Amino acid sequence: MSETDGNIYIGSYTGAPDSKQNFALKWANRHGLIAGATGTGKTVTLQVLSEGFSAAGVPVFMADVKGDLSGMCQPSEMQDFLVKRANIIGLGEDYKAQAFPCAFWDVFGKEGTPVRTTVSEIGPILLSHMLELNDTQEGVLNIAFRIADEEGLLLLDLKDLRALLISMYDRAAEISAEYGNVSKPSIGAIQRALLRLEDQGADKFLGEPALELKDFMRSNIDGHGYINILNATELMQSPRLYVVFLLWLLSELFEKLPEAGDSDKPKLVFFFDEAHLLFNDAPKPLLEKVEQVVRLIRSKGVGIYFVTQNPQDIPETVLGQLGNRVQHGLRAFTPKQQKFIKVAAETYRQNPAFDVADVITELGVGEALVSTLEAKGTPSVVQRVLIRPPSSRLGEASASAKDMARKADGLGDKYDSTIDRESAYELLLERAKAKEAQMTKAAQTQPKKRASNRQSVAEAAIKSAVRAASSSLGRQLMKQLMRGLLGGLKR
Repeated sequence: MSETDGNIYIGSYTGAPDSKQNFALKWANRHGLIAGATGTGKTVTLQVLSEGFSAAGVPVFMADVKGDLSGMCQPSEMQDFLVKRANIIGLGEDYKAQAFPCAFWDVFGKEGTPVRTTVSEIGPILLSHMLELNDTQEGVLNIAFRIADEEGLLLLDLKDLRALLISMYDRAAEISAEYGNVSKPSIGAIQRALLRLEDQGADKFLGEPALELKDFMRSNIDGHGYINILNATELMQSPRLYVVFLLWLLSELFEKLPEAGDSDKPKLVFFFDEAHLLFNDAPKPLLEKVEQVVRLIRSKGVGIYFVTQNPQDIPETVLGQLGNRVQHGLRAFTPKQQKFIKVAAETYRQNPAFDVADVITELGVGEALVSTLEAKGTPSVVQRVLIRPPSSRLGEASASAKDMARKADGLGDKYDSTIDRESAYELLLERAKAKEAQMTKAAQTQPKKRASNRQSVAEAAIKSAVRAASSSLGRQLMKQLMRGLLGGLKR
């Protein structure tokens, strides 16, 4: 992969192999867009850019939604069609096979190192979106987080949040008097949503050890930035979980990275594939958060690149902040599609040599309209470009190559095993124990003034859990009791 003078070479102008199309690293934190219909070459463009960033020492993060990006850990097989493309664009003998350092991640821990965060780090806004809560239920969840902060209850995993909600169910009248209405049906609805989320595998994502950002921002001994590949083939079956994970990661980068100012290259480049999922049916507070992060995160040295089929998938407030654009072919079979293409064409700095709207529908596979930021951060005139072939392998890596890469990245010892430290679940059980002991003592000293035997559903569940906690099967029984409580809440 050639990277010279602070530029990434991504291809040559169509019909003019001596005219190179470069991508300036200095402006890579001004974000970008890779768009185009299915099968037009978006994935190869993403791969070429990732190789260029890695060669320049810039770490990369991407989600592999189709399972065909892992090949970057192996050198290209130099197939005939790749060599032919290299010759057409004037790369010739400079086209060489090369592998890149890759770290494989997987929320479910099956095809990569587990990646986790805590319930507290996700926060109520993202968690509400993931649970598909209505406004009333979101309000109750916000109160739950507030109570956790005030009472020193760490919310690390799903069982912590469940235990807190059970406590709130039993104290609903008391909490409502202080914070506003907290209805038991709303708590029940949240509990059922948590159960659905657990069935989708979110319990593997929420917990400890939580991801440390520094492990996404590494270079190997040769100075190449690591390409972090999230296996998202299974994760995409739960699109809300996929979106919340990526939004959480962006928020973490925004909140924890120091200001970087202007630099010769970014600290990290983040590719957001299937970007339309981020904006489909997203509530206004979530969209505002996305717009804020995109606008401000570039000052932290992070570039965000959205990968999607149509630029119209991106809201105008976000699209206007994407300075580097690679537009592959679009198809215009309907009047609506023709209108979209016309609008997309108008966003480019026009080239007098051709009509952008016409060319978008004529582009071949691996060909794109490219406009990048140049001197002083102004958009370049749009050019018709043949994208260079990647130096790493196209498609999925072999199982042995992925295993070797996982061993080489040295992250397994840190993240493979879960940690379950004292948090809200344990503290609430201790409180329940103390309360039961106090009630037992009072009953023994005043046998003739026994209180009513009637209990709330939540009190009965917590008292049963206390008894179960003393046995070797305590944890399993606690889980069963929680599920039993959900049945009670439904009634």
